[in-house]
Amino acid sequence: MRPAERRLSAVPLRIFAFLVTSFAAQLSFNHYLPRSMLEIRPLPTPPSETVARGFNLGDETVLARLAMLWLQSFDNQPGISLPFASLDYVRLIAWLRLIMSLDPQTQYPLLSASRVYAEVPERDKQRAILDFVESEFKRDPNLRWPWMAHAVYVAKHRMKDAQLALRYARTLATYATGPEVPHWAKQMVIFVLEDMGELQSAKVLLGGLLDSGQVSDPHERWFLSHRLAELEQRSGGKETGNEKERNE
Repeated sequence: MRPAERRLSAVPLRIFAFLVTSFAAQLSFNHYLPRSMLEIRPLPTPPSETVARGFNLGDETVLARLAMLWLQSFDNQPGISLPFASLDYVRLIAWLRLIMSLDPQTQYPLLSASRVYAEVPERDKQRAILDFVESEFKRDPNLRWPWMAHAVYVAKHRMKDAQLALRYARTLATYATGPEVPHWAKQMVIFVLEDMGELQSAKVLLGGLLDSGQVSDPHERWFLSHRLAELEQRSGGKETGNEKERNE
C-alpha cells in the first residue's frame, strides 16, 4: 500500500520559509560571486603514454573512457562554465591523442574533435583540431572515415576554406578505400570541386568514376550520371573562370 502523501500546506511555515530562503541565497551567491574569486583551472599537460599505461586499472579501455569523461566535463568547473575556445588546444589534442593510443577502437575522441571542439570561432584552433582528425584518420581510415568526412564539412561550411576542404576530401578518397566506406564519402572531392567552380575537373573525376565500374549500385549510378549531366549542362563545354585563369 502506498502511504498517504502529506499536503504542502502541512509543512510548518518556518521550515518552508527556511528552504526557500536557503535556495534563493545559493542562487544569489553563485550569480553575484566575483569572477576573480573563482579558480579557473587550466587544462593540465597529459601524462606520457608509458605513465598512463601504468595506471590502466587492469584495462586500458576503461582508463581511456574515464579520461574522456574527465576531459569532456573539464569545461564545467565549480561556479563557472568555460567556453571551448578558452581551452589550450595543444594540450587538448595531446589528451585526445593519448586516449586514442590507449583505446584505438574508440570513436568518441574523434567525434568530439570534429563535431564539438572544431566548432569554436577561432580558425587556428579549428585548423589544429581538424589536422589532428586527419592524422588519426590515416591510422585506421576505413573505420574512422566519418570524422574525416565531417572535417571536410567543417572546412567548407564553417571555415569557408575551400582549399582546405579539398585537401581533406582528397585525403579521404585516397585512404578510405574499403568496401565499408560509402561511395558518397569517396566522392566528396567531386562535390567540393563543383562548389569551387572547378566544373571541368569535377566532370573528369565523375566520368572516370562511372567508367571504372567501381559503382555498381544502380541507384548510385543513376544519381552520379544525373549529376554528370548537370555538370555538362552548366559548363556548356567551356572552361570555368577559375580554370581559364589557371591555364593562362
